[in-house]
Order: sequence, then structure tokens, then C-alpha cells
Amino acid sequence: MTTVLITHPACLEHAPPPGHPERPERLKAVLSALESKEFSGLQREVAPLATREELARVHSESYIDAIFESVPKHGYVAIDADTILSPGSGKAVLRAAGSVVHGVNLVMTGRAKNGFCAVRPPGHHAEPRQAMGFCVFNSVAIAAEHARSVHGLKRVAVMDFDVHHGNGTQAAFWNDANLFYASTHQMPLYPGTGAANEKGAGNILNCPLPPGSDSRYFRAIISGSVIPALEKFRPELLLISAGFDAHRADPLANIELEDDDFEWVTAELCALAARVCEGRVVSALEGGYDLEALASSARAHVRALMAA
Repeated sequence: MTTVLITHPACLEHAPPPGHPERPERLKAVLSALESKEFSGLQREVAPLATREELARVHSESYIDAIFESVPKHGYVAIDADTILSPGSGKAVLRAAGSVVHGVNLVMTGRAKNGFCAVRPPGHHAEPRQAMGFCVFNSVAIAAEHARSVHGLKRVAVMDFDVHHGNGTQAAFWNDANLFYASTHQMPLYPGTGAANEKGAGNILNCPLPPGSDSRYFRAIISGSVIPALEKFRPELLLISAGFDAHRADPLANIELEDDDFEWVTAELCALAARVCEGRVVSALEGGYDLEALASSARAHVRALMAA
């Protein structure tokens, strides 16, 4: 089995106004980075459209309706201060969510060993009834619920190493002890959630990182807190919210990670998955706003997936 790369050109058509950090060039940089000979062994798949049924496992029907009614025919519509829709956004958000669902299907049926969903917009800030922080639908939460509803899994975990706390995933999982959410994130920083005492039903592990945290601090948290907690939970599938904005070059945060840290943490998570869930890992692109750092970090991440 191979690593699968799932994407769709429609994800480039979600185009906020010029100057917005979450721009199509982000995805172009990632895809370009994965075109080199090193990645010729990737199994490449086209992201399908998520269905309404899949979205509604996490998001309310009224919220889904409101999003699609807000997509403009021309120009822009702001659904919050940071989250702006363009005419291509409707298809983009469906392909983004659909990619992670498809990744779960491929991994759960043995057609891929693991996968990376190179899509946008990101999803981890999207709450069941609210868009936030560039995010519209919460792709990893949707994929987790799909794994339970369609593939019969009981326990699914998400590890989120984006520099911003995934408040949306936490909100979706909050009262369900069979869904585990672990996050490393800078604090204080947007969105202001993610304190260590936010534990949900005992299924939430928040590991805030103070500004200026470096590789050694990050790796100690992963090895000392995150991996043991995941090992104890024993998920049947591990999803990764792969944000690369904890890179030292990122303009929106103050964590000092390097490309090697993303390769290392991915390898550690894949090794954990090999021990507890037959190596089942599906990763989805979240943040990362310096194009060069995003590209090199994504390369490192996918390299580790392929090596697992």
C-alpha cells in the first residue's frame, strides 16, 4: 500500500480578497512542493464532493443552509471578520471536506496505507454552528464521524499541531468520550481557547505552548504528553490537523519550529498508529502562511507519511 495525496482544483477557486493570509497560493505552493521526483510514488486521487449527510453529522442543518445561501455570485461575502466567501467557495468547501472523507474510505478499505489531503479552506476552527478563523466546515471532525457512522469504528482521535487551537474540533468532540482531541498550540493566540484545564469528557488534551517555544520544548510535549495519551486512548483511526504555522518563519505566530520538527512529529504519530490502529492515519492541511515554509514543511510531513 502507498500514501495517497488527495486534492482538487476547486480548492484554488476559494479566493478571499487580495492580502488575505488564507490565499490560493498556499495550496499552489504545497502541490508544487509535492511534484518533485521524491514524491513520484504518491497515489494521487481527486477529492469528491462531501454530501449533505456527511456535513450534517457535525454541522446543523440551518448552518449548512446559511453557508450555501451566503456564497456570492460576484464579489465577496464576509461570514465572520476573518472568513470570507467568494463565488468559488461553495465547491471548495465541499471538496475540502470530501477529501478527508475519501481519505478515510481509502485507508479503512486498505486501498492506501495513509493519506494527506492537500485542500483549502482549512477546517479546525469551524464549530458546529459557526464559521471562524478562515474555516467553514470542519473537515477532520466530519471525517471522524464518517469513520464511525460508515466504517463502524468506536474510537477516533485527532492530533492537531497547528499553531492555533482547533476550537471547532474541540467543540464538536466535547461531550463524546469516544472522540479524542489533542492539540499543541501557542497560547496566548487566536482563538483564545485551548487552556490545559479544558478537558471535555476527559477526551480533550490541550498542550499550550508559550510564545518562543522551540523544537526541544515541542518534542518534549509530544513525547511526554501527546503520545502517551493517544496510546492510552487506543484509537482505531488517527486523523491529523496538519497546520504548519508553528514554523519559525510564519508571520501569524511566534513558535520556533523547523521543517525537521514536522517530519519528526509525523513519524512519531505514524509509529503510534502502527502500534494501536494498523497504521491508519489521514492528515488534512490546516494553516501555514509563509509560502516557502509551508511548502518545505508539507514536504517533510508527506515524506514521513511515505516512510511509515
